[in-house]
Amino acid sequence: MQRYVINRLFLMIPTLLGVAIITFILLRMVPGDVVQLKLMGEGGSVAPEVVQAERARLGLDKPLLQQFFEWIFGALRFDFGISMWTGRPIIQEVLIRLELSVQLTIMATLIATLLAVPMGIIAAVKQDTWVDYAVRIFSIGGLAIPSFWLGIMLILVLLILFRYSPPLSFTPFFKDPAANLSQLIWPALAVGYRYSAVTTRMTRSTLLEVMREDYVRTARAKGLRESLVVVKHALRNAFLPVVTVIGLEFAFLLGGLLVTEQVFNLNGIGKLMVEAVLRRDYTMTQALILLVAGVFIVVNFLVDLLYVWLDPRVSYK
Repeated sequence: MQRYVINRLFLMIPTLLGVAIITFILLRMVPGDVVQLKLMGEGGSVAPEVVQAERARLGLDKPLLQQFFEWIFGALRFDFGISMWTGRPIIQEVLIRLELSVQLTIMATLIATLLAVPMGIIAAVKQDTWVDYAVRIFSIGGLAIPSFWLGIMLILVLLILFRYSPPLSFTPFFKDPAANLSQLIWPALAVGYRYSAVTTRMTRSTLLEVMREDYVRTARAKGLRESLVVVKHALRNAFLPVVTVIGLEFAFLLGGLLVTEQVFNLNGIGKLMVEAVLRRDYTMTQALILLVAGVFIVVNFLVDLLYVWLDPRVSYK
């Protein structure tokens, strides 16, 4: 087990390096220039020497290989440089928004899990009854309804009934928990319902498959209560693919909530990433993509370790 953990940790390095190389190359292939976009805007004009001076200040006049190595060696020291658009340190820009994105991701994942797992269990136990059909309709609705449309409907209902409108600025949880939760609970519900649909269907299908196994029939034949058979014998083994789905959803939500953030006026990581791409802010985009890739890698690693605890038959020796 210890050797497996060490090997996986070392494998993260070439994976992140590959992501960094691909991101660096693709960004340089995209048409547009951050200097011209920053100085000239939509249709202005600037003297060529001013453009060249700005490119030199940002280091864009250096050879691409030198730019890459300077950036990657800085990233190894957790120094991602400065934003080409705002001129502020990238770490500072990211940390301002990271608290919001992480909290929203955790809340949405918790809501999705708390909705999905019980409903998936009930649908599997009550297979082909009206309860099962109701859960399936609920989950299909989550798959079919975009989270941003659900968010807009939530805002309209809250505005009409309670005169609620999204706050203009983010309030940290430890500063004012009530204001913080009143701001984030609605986008978390909209996103959580959307992603609970996938987990619900996965829980139902895997639990139905496991409940047909011989050891579950044996547990029933021994006279165990049905609730004990489902929770102790079936659910733990059926939970492996469910954990995988939950982990992947968590990693995706951290950087993939752009539309929801736009609807609820939230300045998070997803919105920052799209703005960086539109502005051709190479250093910011590279740092954000590397951050999201790192989260995916770490979450997958933790999910693999969780398999051992959930299923004793899984061994990484």
